[in-house]
Amino acid sequence: MTFSSMLIYAAALTATALGHMEMIKPCARYTPHGDCPSPPSGQSLDYSLSSPLDPGAPLCKHTVPYSKPVETWTAGQDITVDYYPNAGAAHGGGHCQFSVSYDNSKTFVVVHNELKYCFFNGPTTSNTPEKRSYTFTLPSNLPSSDKAVFAWTWVNAIGNREFYMNCADVAIKGNSNSYTGQQMVIANHNGYPTIPAFNGDYDTGIDLYTNAKNITVTGSGSSSGSNDDGSGIDGGDSAAEATAAGGEDASAGASAGEDANTAGANGVSAGTSVSSVGGDAAGGDVGGSAP
Repeated sequence: MTFSSMLIYAAALTATALGHMEMIKPCARYTPHGDCPSPPSGQSLDYSLSSPLDPGAPLCKHTVPYSKPVETWTAGQDITVDYYPNAGAAHGGGHCQFSVSYDNSKTFVVVHNELKYCFFNGPTTSNTPEKRSYTFTLPSNLPSSDKAVFAWTWVNAIGNREFYMNCADVAIKGNSNSYTGQQMVIANHNGYPTIPAFNGDYDTGIDLYTNAKNITVTGSGSSSGSNDDGSGIDGGDSAAEATAAGGEDASAGASAGEDANTAGANGVSAGTSVSSVGGDAAGGDVGGSAP
């Protein structure tokens, strides 16, 4: 085993003990942390929101929304997304997206990307995040809705191939009738493409994000241009609609452990440059337009 592989193996073991990253602001659905609402009637607090989505779980994991939004935002304002401060294995970074749905989590349009080095400032084999908060500007032409769903998604660089997703019920005040932007990428989840372990190459899987289709969403929940599978890329299966329509699937269990052998790497070059993705920098706002 090379020295680099030993480092990643140790990082994966640490990840098992620490859990993973978890969004606490805005309040994720059914979170037990912070000053957040109680779950809707018939639902329970979820102590495993830091775990990746189980293979059969629907997008957002929990499909019953809160009765009231946990945040009210205005299109064009700066928002801050915070992560649980006392734990969290960050798996060497990876690709994060922040997206909004107007049709109860069936279709998501991206409003901000943090690609390649999410939770870090550059290439790393570390499990300890350097960043636990992101602040960015919402597109100024998002439409209004009292029942929008905000999502953070993450494909990790190191470890088992997983897809992380937390969702929050929010209200958005805007003046536009529709918004056009890239469709959220879904990977490492049932029926969707697999992005392999990065092994030091932070361009791994970036083509899925670069080639994601543009979709148009409206405040009333209608959308156009999206793929049937909701993955943001051509040629996928229709897993998202099936799982999103299936109701609440309480996929509570955390990962039994990280398979570090899948993460073997031969070192990471500290000089790796941050390249732009689809005209936007790896950690940049996503432009959209109102038709």
